[in-house]
Amino acid sequence: MSITQKFLSIAVFLAFAAFAPIAFAAPIIGNPAPDFAATDSNGKTVNLSDFKGRNVVLEWTNNECPFVRKHYESGNMQSLQKKYTAQDVVWLSIVSSAPGKQGHVDGATANKLTVSRGASPTAVLLDESGKIGKLYGAKTTPHMFIVDKTGKLAYAGAIDDINSTDIADVKKARNYIDMAFADINANRTVALSSTKPYGCSVKYGGFF
Repeated sequence: MSITQKFLSIAVFLAFAAFAPIAFAAPIIGNPAPDFAATDSNGKTVNLSDFKGRNVVLEWTNNECPFVRKHYESGNMQSLQKKYTAQDVVWLSIVSSAPGKQGHVDGATANKLTVSRGASPTAVLLDESGKIGKLYGAKTTPHMFIVDKTGKLAYAGAIDDINSTDIADVKKARNYIDMAFADINANRTVALSSTKPYGCSVKYGGFF
């Protein structure tokens, strides 16, 4: 290979590397969930550790993503939020879209979306730096995590088992959140504790 060809090969490799998504280390099922502090849509600081002793759902969301819209326009996400917050579960919806990226919202817009969609999360967290998303290895919207009462990660992955944007598929799907809580509420280890998430990529800043 000539020197010119070598330089071209290196240049091509660097170009691909620059735009390739970086894989963030995800927390391990059964280990303590990483603590974090975030600002919610009302400007209040929320710490995950504040909720120790309660089950917590982390829902990565992007209101412009068709996969997210599937679950909100069908009422599926709202139904899950109401069902589990009524059981004293903390539900945190997290927006990790960077400024200028799809799905980025400010607090006022986030609150309007909550009202217009009839959603009922405990709080909407604004993570425009992507720090929390990267801490959890959040890849898609939606991407779901459940932290149990002891502060350990009990579930991570998809919301259900049908990877589509078709609202009609919601009723056909196995809902992984319901399945996980069936085990948690029966004091069992979650049988299906990790699944592959599907949806739009989380719109982190930079090349992510």
